[in-house]
Amino acid sequence: MLSIPRIMIAGTHSGCGKTTVARGIMEALVARGLVVQPFKVGPDFIDPTHHTAICGRVSRNLDPFMMGEEGLAATFARNCSGADIAVIEGVMGMYDGIEGGDRASTAHVMRILASPALLVADVMGMSRSVHALVKGFMDYEPGIRISGVVYNRVGSPRHREMIEEEQTVPAIGYIPREPGLEIRSRHLGLEMAHETGRAEHLAELIEKHCDIDRVLGIARTAPDLPFSPAEEGRRESCVRIGVARDAAFCFYYQDNLDLLVRSGAQLVPFSPLFGNLPDVDAVYLGGGYPELHAAGLEISPCREQLAHAADDGMPVYAECGGLLYLCGKFTGDRTFRMAGILPADAFMTGKIQALGYSDGTWTGGPGYAPSGARILGHEFHYSTVECHHDAEFAIRLCRGKGIVDGNDGLYAGESLGTYTHAYFSPDFVVSFVRSALAYRRS
Repeated sequence: MLSIPRIMIAGTHSGCGKTTVARGIMEALVARGLVVQPFKVGPDFIDPTHHTAICGRVSRNLDPFMMGEEGLAATFARNCSGADIAVIEGVMGMYDGIEGGDRASTAHVMRILASPALLVADVMGMSRSVHALVKGFMDYEPGIRISGVVYNRVGSPRHREMIEEEQTVPAIGYIPREPGLEIRSRHLGLEMAHETGRAEHLAELIEKHCDIDRVLGIARTAPDLPFSPAEEGRRESCVRIGVARDAAFCFYYQDNLDLLVRSGAQLVPFSPLFGNLPDVDAVYLGGGYPELHAAGLEISPCREQLAHAADDGMPVYAECGGLLYLCGKFTGDRTFRMAGILPADAFMTGKIQALGYSDGTWTGGPGYAPSGARILGHEFHYSTVECHHDAEFAIRLCRGKGIVDGNDGLYAGESLGTYTHAYFSPDFVVSFVRSALAYRRS
C-alpha cells in the first residue's frame, strides 16, 4: 500500500491559471519546509521544469496514453518515496481527453490515483456565473472529488464579494489579477524554468490569498493506494550515452533517462551548441529549440564531430528538434548547415504542423530498432522535413503525422530521427544499449 497525501490542481480550461496556482502552492509548501514531489499530467516538457526548479525534485509526467494505467501508477509510487506530499498539475480542462473523450484527461488520472482536486476557475468577466460553471464540473462525473475552488484573476474586493454571495463549493482561494505572474509563451508553449527564473513573491501571494492549511487537509484525505514501488534491478554501467543538454536540446522525459540508466547506460550530458562531442558509445538528441540557436549550432565543432561519429557507425537517436539537427540544412529566417547525417532538409513554417499523440510500430531500420514493437509518444512542431528520394523510414504510424504520410523514424546507417517524442519501451532501451555496446567493442 502507498500512503501519500496528494492534490490535483485541475482547471476549467487551458489558460485558466493552473500553472500559476500549482507553482504557487508548491512554493508555499516548500517554504513551510515540506518535501514536495511534483507531477504533470500529459506529455508536456515545459511545466515540469518549473516544478523541478521550485521543489528540488524532478517533476514527472503522468500520461495514461503513453504509460498505461499500470505504468502511471508505478511512476507515481516510485517517485513519491521520501516526499511529504505530491502536487499534480492537470492538463487542459479537467475532463478534456483524447478525441473529446476521457482517456488521458486530468479526471482519468484522478481516478487512477484516487486524488482529490482543487478546481482553478478564471473569473475575469464574470461573477455569479462561475457557480453555474463549477456546479457543472462538480456534477458531470460521479466519483470525481473536487474538494475546493481557487478563483483566479479576481478584479477587486467588490468582485470577490459578488462571487462569495452564492458560492456552494468551498473557496480555497481568491487570487487577484496581478500582472507578471504568467509565464511568457512562444511557439512551443511557455518559456522554460532556466529562461524565466522563479516568479518573485508567488509563494507569499498564494499564502496570502489561498488557505494552504486547507490544501494540506484536503491532500491528507486521499486514501491509501493499492500499489507500492516495484523492486527494480539496475544493471552495472556498460556503455556511455551522450545526452544533449543545453538551450537548443532540453525536452526529455525523465522516465526515459532513468530507464536507460537502469539498463546499463552511464548518461553523459553535453552541449552541441557550445561544446565538443564527448567520448561516448551512442548519442541521444532530444527536442527543444534548435531553430532559436541554428547559427550557434552551425559553427559549433560538435556538428562535424557528430557527423564523423555517425559515419563511423555510432548509434544516434534524435527526436523532433534533434531530427532537425541531423538534417543537411535548416531554413528559418535564413539557411544554416546542420550535421548532414540524414538525407533531408528542414524548414520552419508559420503554423503548427502536428500536435497530438503518436502510436506506431517499428518496421526495421538501425540495429537498435526493435522491429515489430510498438512506439507511443507525442508530436508538436512548427517545422517540416523534406526528404531526399532515397529516404527510408523505421516507423509506421497508425496515429499521428510523423515526417511524411504517417512515416516516421528517418534513418541512415545507425542514425535515426523522428518527430515522435517517444515514451521509451524496455524493448527499445535494451536494443539501444546493446547497439551502443556493440559499437564500443567494434
